[in-house]
Amino acid sequence: MKVKFAIPAGSLQKATFEVLEKAGYRVSGQERSYKPAINDPEIELRILRPQEIPILVSEGLYDIGISGLDWIRETGADVELLQNLEYGKVRLVTAVPKSWTEINSISGLLEKFLASGKSVRISTEYLNITAHYIQNNSVYRRFFGYLEPLIVTPWWRKGINSKVVIFLSFGATEAKPPEVADAIVDVAETGMSLEQNNLKVIEVLLESTAFLVANKESLQSENREKILDVKAMLKGVVDGSKRLHIFVNVRKENLGQLLKELPALKRPTISPLAGEEWYAVNTVIERDSLFRILPIIRKLAQGLVIHEPRQVLALEEG
Repeated sequence: MKVKFAIPAGSLQKATFEVLEKAGYRVSGQERSYKPAINDPEIELRILRPQEIPILVSEGLYDIGISGLDWIRETGADVELLQNLEYGKVRLVTAVPKSWTEINSISGLLEKFLASGKSVRISTEYLNITAHYIQNNSVYRRFFGYLEPLIVTPWWRKGINSKVVIFLSFGATEAKPPEVADAIVDVAETGMSLEQNNLKVIEVLLESTAFLVANKESLQSENREKILDVKAMLKGVVDGSKRLHIFVNVRKENLGQLLKELPALKRPTISPLAGEEWYAVNTVIERDSLFRILPIIRKLAQGLVIHEPRQVLALEEG
């Protein structure tokens, strides 16, 4: 049985295909079809909106999928988080007009409006995250206890506290204040869109990246091994981006000291060279450690060669 794999459209799509390619998968036809072909005959791909993927995986319509942590949390989908893929980094933030210089937090927003008898209007696509965050705010609790804020969509209403109303936004959320909303909860990558609309961030609710998720029943099915293969290949890309593969030549008398200083991923490979006095050392190091150990390598070794690995596979992991 094929593993059904849902991959995201929209802002995550390009980066997702790049990661799949680095992992060794060749995908074709994505420009003209929502069901592109992949070079693994045991996988069936489908391109979907990232908002839908967590629920569809949770319900078993797909075995695995890639979506942002923001939508996994928003939908409350009961899925297994297999791997943080570490791309598509965004912050889910609360923003208000820049001109409100006295308001610099959600608590400050609530205090100012509620103390003067005004209602607070919030516009967002993230209804559940926003409602939960607001309801757990200490100022909100002081005014309303455990009363649920009112959530308004074109199809239904939920909650009873009309003093704090959360409206579903269908896009262009940053254009809503101050006429339609007092505050927004929206994703910000660079903050440029907020800046252009004269908004400022007053609080970060969540930091989100793309995650590989799995249906929990699929993980116990005949598809388990193929799902773990996909996880291993994608995790290899994540780990590869943080590592460097280095080769150096070192004299015999310096070998012991160099090995002591070298932060190898596992144990380095050591090979004797043609002359008895020289050895080749081959290892993988953390990318961030290169500049720390470079002076040591210059002193003890020569012929440093550096490669950027596409993947580093920890095959012993289940």
